[in-house]
Amino acid sequence: MKSAWLSFLLLPALLLGACAPGRATATAALGTPTPTPFLPAGPAGELPTPWVDKGGEAEPHLEDVGFGDFPGPTEASDIEIPPQMGKLPQPEGQINILILGSDQRPSDGGFRTDVIELLTINSADKTVTLTSFPRDLYVYHPGWRITRINAGMQRGGFEMMANTFAYNFGVKPDYYILINFSGFERMIDTLGGVDVQVGRALWDEREGPGDYSVPSGRVHMDGETALWYVRSRGTTSDYDRGRRHQEMIAAIFERLVSLNALTRIPELHTQYKDMVQTNIGLAQILGWVPVASAVRDTQAIQRYSVGPDDVTPFRNSVGSAVLIPNAERVRRILLQALSSPESSAAGAP
Repeated sequence: MKSAWLSFLLLPALLLGACAPGRATATAALGTPTPTPFLPAGPAGELPTPWVDKGGEAEPHLEDVGFGDFPGPTEASDIEIPPQMGKLPQPEGQINILILGSDQRPSDGGFRTDVIELLTINSADKTVTLTSFPRDLYVYHPGWRITRINAGMQRGGFEMMANTFAYNFGVKPDYYILINFSGFERMIDTLGGVDVQVGRALWDEREGPGDYSVPSGRVHMDGETALWYVRSRGTTSDYDRGRRHQEMIAAIFERLVSLNALTRIPELHTQYKDMVQTNIGLAQILGWVPVASAVRDTQAIQRYSVGPDDVTPFRNSVGSAVLIPNAERVRRILLQALSSPESSAAGAP
């Protein structure tokens, strides 16, 4: 369903920008990971067993591992499917929104979601958290198989992505926002560019003359530069890219505040409604404005991420570098991000 570009702007930007960071994770390049020995499939938190090449076809791991209400696999996976996380407790009425940025171009039929952020809104406490997920997480997609998390949206839409989060991470998003390259670039240019507080200098090659580079500090970016900034990982990593995603959202928020966007929601909704895909309507956006105002005033946002200490690098059976999540560590992160009653007992990740 096509809806407002403002959904992308107002929700992540108004609710996420200009706020103090929460749990920070170290930035590390993936490098060239090698196959890692794993424990047999067991309770949540243990890692799955990789497929071992015996000179034949990959063995299908379609055995029952307790799928519960989730559909079982329809294709073979090259590691055993881990048990489901189990639903994580969270405050009543809390809302979870999946923010996705795709690499789809006009000439492409398929796409991958290389930006994956979970936005959690607690209306009662007027708090918001944002959690970043690396695109190379190797997880079970209910009704399909284990593959990279960024493949689910193209394969089965929001239903598959929501079930993938529910199965692997214990939280099922209520809504989603999807924007592609051209939509994002147009968005930034329509705003007149944004001023990004760059946490670390960045350089990368580009097609055509010259290279891309930005120093640390406050940098004004147009649409093309902003798109490069949120996508680049040639000289860094997916973890660093997640940090830049959050910096960009903060910059968009700041620009919107300068345009007095909270008082112009219906106008902006009409003007930019075709730039994103979402299941969020105008009435829902208007209902969240008080939360946005409160969060803006209190700077009550916490930021989280699945980082290098929370995954195991692995090469799958076709040689692709992927990241297998450590279920227990990811669970601890999400208990905090979801303001779960169990988060204090779980302790810091």
